[in-house]
Amino acid sequence: MSTSTHNPSEHTTALNVLGKPLVPCSFDPLTGYWRDGCCNTDEHDQGSHVVCARVTDAFLQYSLARGNDLITPRPSHRFAGLRAGDRWCLCASRWREALEAGVAPPVVLESTHEKALTFATMEQLLANAYKPSNHT
Repeated sequence: MSTSTHNPSEHTTALNVLGKPLVPCSFDPLTGYWRDGCCNTDEHDQGSHVVCARVTDAFLQYSLARGNDLITPRPSHRFAGLRAGDRWCLCASRWREALEAGVAPPVVLESTHEKALTFATMEQLLANAYKPSNHT
């Protein structure tokens, strides 16, 4: 996460991949490059944390094997650790890697920043869209 000053109003006009206003991804756990609950981005976000995904055990284990431990809590980084079912703003390139490896977590389209379309096609995102059941 950047240590530069952040003005949340800078992102109020952000759009999602559907061309509509970006909807928050998660406040519990608190996600986003700016830890504002949204998959907002700017030029400081070198990882492009723009894909809102509902993480799975398979993805968490894949990410761990690739050197990015999203499971272990890191309070100093305001990170509680993720469990399957949590929503999280993922690096777009990591999501694409996971897609190619067959372990991409489902994408919450309404909460995925339009910049994700520079890393994945709309068809890929739609094919992996999160579809909540009536029970969740």
